[in-house]
Amino acid sequence: MFFCFKTLTKKTLKIMKLKYVSNLFENLIDETSKKSEIKIYQEFIQIITSLENKDLSENEIKSIETELDRMKLRSNSRNRKKYYKKALNAFKNYLKETYSLTTKGYYTQLYGGLGLSFGLLFGVAILSNLERSLGLSLGLIGGMVVGSIMGRNKDAQAKISGKTL
Repeated sequence: MFFCFKTLTKKTLKIMKLKYVSNLFENLIDETSKKSEIKIYQEFIQIITSLENKDLSENEIKSIETELDRMKLRSNSRNRKKYYKKALNAFKNYLKETYSLTTKGYYTQLYGGLGLSFGLLFGVAILSNLERSLGLSLGLIGGMVVGSIMGRNKDAQAKISGKTL
């Protein structure tokens, strides 16, 4: 009988702890049939997988694990979708604030919304000499296009600098 024992390095320990959280969400996917819940769990798995592939220091790993422990992901709440959606948003905010890590399309979504807001103002203030609805429409479309372009550029910069999950 032959046993092969792989030596445990810090990297394999990190992967083991993050893999536990990933397995938790894979089990939750198997337990539910609701597409909205599955989408939340898959997003959590994608973020955890991206973190496994990042070259993080031991302190960063411990900090992330502490944050995951603090979220109490094993708890059985009545409304799991709401609970895990809230936990996902809190985890994303933690990664954004602590390590400047963002998810794919984060800035496109943010700047697109800002573009809509400023486009609305632009349409009302400047383009109001056109027909009112035409001015609003052009302002909204223009603002969304400009905001989306700026957001995509910012997402591309984040991806190049390795700050995207």
